[in-house]
Amino acid sequence: MKKVTLLIIISFFFLISACSVNPFTGKSTMALVSNSELFPMSFQEYDSFLKEHQVVRNTSEARMIQDVGVKIANAADIWLKANGYPNYLEDYNWEFNLVQDEQINAWCMPGGKIVFYTGILPVAKNEAGVAAVMGHEVAHALANHGQQRMSAGQYQAILGMIGSTALSKNPQYQQVFEQAYGVGSNVVGMLPFSRKHESEADKIGLTLMAIAGYEPLEAAHLWERMGQLNQNSPPEILSTHPSSQTRIQNIIQWAPDARREASKYK
Repeated sequence: MKKVTLLIIISFFFLISACSVNPFTGKSTMALVSNSELFPMSFQEYDSFLKEHQVVRNTSEARMIQDVGVKIANAADIWLKANGYPNYLEDYNWEFNLVQDEQINAWCMPGGKIVFYTGILPVAKNEAGVAAVMGHEVAHALANHGQQRMSAGQYQAILGMIGSTALSKNPQYQQVFEQAYGVGSNVVGMLPFSRKHESEADKIGLTLMAIAGYEPLEAAHLWERMGQLNQNSPPEILSTHPSSQTRIQNIIQWAPDARREASKYK
């Protein structure tokens, strides 16, 4: 019992001491892993990924990815400086690459390392669609979602260890707990956590693309096209992402605020 109590105290200490407030959300978030530790690992993994995949260079599409990425990153810099965070991006190292792959996907690693797959370009359809995807991915980096997911995973493991340790004298109950906790903590904890991050990135991304000069409602049109391709997606409650319809509804609701915010910087 003393061991369990000690684990609870340690985990509580980590939770309350390893938090930071993000300027884009205004919320206190878990940061068990610092950016000074995370960014170098991220940069190294990104470089390794590029060496192992076919990077598209010197085409009009590759240049568009670069140009839109710079515009969105500059929009973030404008917003941060105007809102009292002039040094927020000093450790970021933006990089935007197009990779030959039919997957309909794009992703961002902590610190600003972004990949677009060629498969997403027909769905993005035009530069504004690319800006919608880029704004979303840049927003993930700015909101430190990678850091938060890693921290949440560590905290999930700590809580699981506490429960398992508490039941160590009852192996049968311990096994049942471990199985139930694995499923339950994902459905009730990690999946909603991930969906919340996706919605945050959508909202922040709208503001960034608006500041960069793009119409934020283009993001809704993007998700209409994505929805047509993802008609067999799992129920939202079992997914890491909100449904396309949820995203469209949110974007329509948030677009006027994004335009108003962008108007401050013209």
